[in-house]
Amino acid sequence: MLNLNQKLRRVEIKEFEIENEIVFNYFDQIPANERDEKLIRTIYIGVLALMEDRLSAFLSKTSNELGTELESLKMIFEMKKELFYKTTIKGSLAEEDIAEFLNEYFKERRIKDVALLTGNEAGNLPRNKTGDIICRINGDSDLRIAIECKFDKSVKLGNIESKDVFTRKYDTAWSQLIESDANRASKVSIIVFDISLVDNSILRIFENVGYINSIGFIAIIDSQKGDYSNLAIAYMLARDIAINAKNVDLDKDVLAMIVNRIIKDINEITNIKRLVEGNIENNKAILKQLEKSILLMEFNQDYLSKFLNDGTLTKKDLLDFYMGEDVKDKYKLIEKEINEL
Repeated sequence: MLNLNQKLRRVEIKEFEIENEIVFNYFDQIPANERDEKLIRTIYIGVLALMEDRLSAFLSKTSNELGTELESLKMIFEMKKELFYKTTIKGSLAEEDIAEFLNEYFKERRIKDVALLTGNEAGNLPRNKTGDIICRINGDSDLRIAIECKFDKSVKLGNIESKDVFTRKYDTAWSQLIESDANRASKVSIIVFDISLVDNSILRIFENVGYINSIGFIAIIDSQKGDYSNLAIAYMLARDIAINAKNVDLDKDVLAMIVNRIIKDINEITNIKRLVEGNIENNKAILKQLEKSILLMEFNQDYLSKFLNDGTLTKKDLLDFYMGEDVKDKYKLIEKEINEL
């Protein structure tokens, strides 16, 4: 049914049929002379979607390029995002997404680790379910990293120096890390926060990835953008500690110094990368504006030459000059090339 013409760089589809009510209803509402173009755009959108790991990343990359066709999809996405933040279901959804990301990450890096959801299963502590995900290093059930997911703004940092033992018990980053280790018998623990659902006491100190000496790691992710890179950084650092801690008597102060230095450098590189990416987008916008101006100058010059040669412009010429469709078509190709830089 599908053939790739390598010489012409084309996808060739022969005798293609699909029985799907949604697809049929969509094309049934489109005029016959527009259906071929819509089919090509539909395939293009679908391919882009499959290439992306997360829906939000797909929408942010394609919204400007594909225009109004994505408006309804964006509305659905925004509605789901609003529901996500307002309901208790966000906890379990976050855990599933994080476990899925980790297992894909392990596969890409050819690491034999496995991330398992603990669900409602209690651990070593009576009736305690802290530690949402257990990662078995190289599949070893005794060599594990515990991950607690806290999409909750009420969870503060809670460092031991400021803790008042006489106040009502409440969850903090410190308590959840210590509890995860004890409850899941892990070598190292990680607590994961979402950038839009994290208390300022944590965000002020740990912008991306953080390490609390002898306690564990903090990773700030952006689930709505599909950005789990900080979790990957925290996990690989935790993994190195978990693997080596069983054989080496570690000086905890030296370990904290080294790990915090690594995290500081990683955070600086991450910030530089964001600045570079921002500059790339700004430069693309400048290039687009320059190309528009060049095309318009050439277009206007052509009509000026025609007017000077003929002494007049026909009504058709005036219409073409006013509409500028030729410039628009040329710019679409240039815009696509710029976007692919």
